[in-house]
Amino acid sequence: MSPPAILAGRVALVTGGGRGIGRAIVEALHGAGAGVVIADHGTAIDGEGADPTVATALAAALGERAVAHAESIASPSSAAAAVDLAVRRFGGLDIVVNNAAILRDAFIFKADPLAWDAVIRNNLTAAFHVLAAATPAMREAGKAGRGAPAGWGRIVNIVSTAGLYGNYGQAAYASAKAGLVGLTRVVALDMQRSGVTCNAVAPFAATRVTASIRPANPAQAAYKERALTVPTQAVGELVAWLAGPEAAGITGQLFGVRGKEIFLFSQPRPAARLVNSETAPLGAAIAASLAPHFVPLTTDLEAFATDPIV
Repeated sequence: MSPPAILAGRVALVTGGGRGIGRAIVEALHGAGAGVVIADHGTAIDGEGADPTVATALAAALGERAVAHAESIASPSSAAAAVDLAVRRFGGLDIVVNNAAILRDAFIFKADPLAWDAVIRNNLTAAFHVLAAATPAMREAGKAGRGAPAGWGRIVNIVSTAGLYGNYGQAAYASAKAGLVGLTRVVALDMQRSGVTCNAVAPFAATRVTASIRPANPAQAAYKERALTVPTQAVGELVAWLAGPEAAGITGQLFGVRGKEIFLFSQPRPAARLVNSETAPLGAAIAASLAPHFVPLTTDLEAFATDPIV
């Protein structure tokens, strides 16, 4: 659990912060002393509709160090407005958590292009808009000595194992989350000289997302049953720690959290090498040198169907 007040004087912006994992992150950051902008449009899991009270009610419950931004974050102007709100209300912006996401699942041969566009826009492009608006302010704050001497600035992108393993019918969702992993690496590189870290967290917890899962086999059914027992609090605690002073040297990493378990995921790097020879058949060479390293076609639901430690 994050020590009290380790984020006192810091300011956070959390997208999708009104419910589920986002709310757990907001509560953890706020509990550690940060002022928090809760950016949540209050949509259904498929992105339809809006309910501004999702964000405003949570902000009211938390008190004076919390404020709601109840517009959709999936536009450059709204993202910039959320960043401006943080600076105007709390005097700066130190922590950004991109958590907002929607689901519109379909097998690829039944996919709706408009559904694809909506998911990519909300789950990936919105994160880009937020970071494009936030990082200039974070860089300037660093130059002005905010958080000296250690420097400050923390970005955490909430991704998904669906973007690493894949899952049936989740072309849009998995692609957006995989894209967010790539964005994490680039932002970590771009912001390294500014002392701003950028990491990704793949959470396992009971949310509207897990409730919407339609198991395709017994292993996935087991995953859904077990996933629904994992509380969201542990995700908030890890994100708050990554946002704190002890994590100042950690950047470009991909974490997972499932209850008391914290994973560090490997990232794609060459696993094997073959020098193609004109004298040897390519198929035989691949079978001998590369095929032993092929990755099984296992979904994330099957890979994590074991009992969580909670």
